[in-house]
Amino acid sequence: MTTDEPQLPSEEAEFWQERRICFLTTLRPDGTPHLVPVGATFDAETGVARVISSAGSRKVRNVRAAGPGARVAVGQVDGRRWSTLEGTALVKDDPASVADAERRYTERYKPPRPNPERVVIEITVTRVMGTVRPPGW
Repeated sequence: MTTDEPQLPSEEAEFWQERRICFLTTLRPDGTPHLVPVGATFDAETGVARVISSAGSRKVRNVRAAGPGARVAVGQVDGRRWSTLEGTALVKDDPASVADAERRYTERYKPPRPNPERVVIEITVTRVMGTVRPPGW
């Protein structure tokens, strides 16, 4: 499945609620891809994915260096099922945005370790790809 709409079928939305490691791709200033494992959350109603991180991490520096409209992708895989969310990212460091991202992370994974340098990469999803199917399909 490939769609330019962030609204997902229920099976795919559920796939983004299950606990699993994701991968985030950002672009370095020289244009080469930087792929790292992350914990990510996705709000299918608003079409926004979130990744918490330290302010000085390479992924955060890449998004900030790209400026408004930074293109990123976050994906996950489980056997033959996979899903990728593409979109534009920005870094937020205000306490309300960070607390909201931490709450969402806690719901999907577990409480994150304390980090006074925490920020959130917020991704407005513009394209969804994947092969998630209902059980028994």
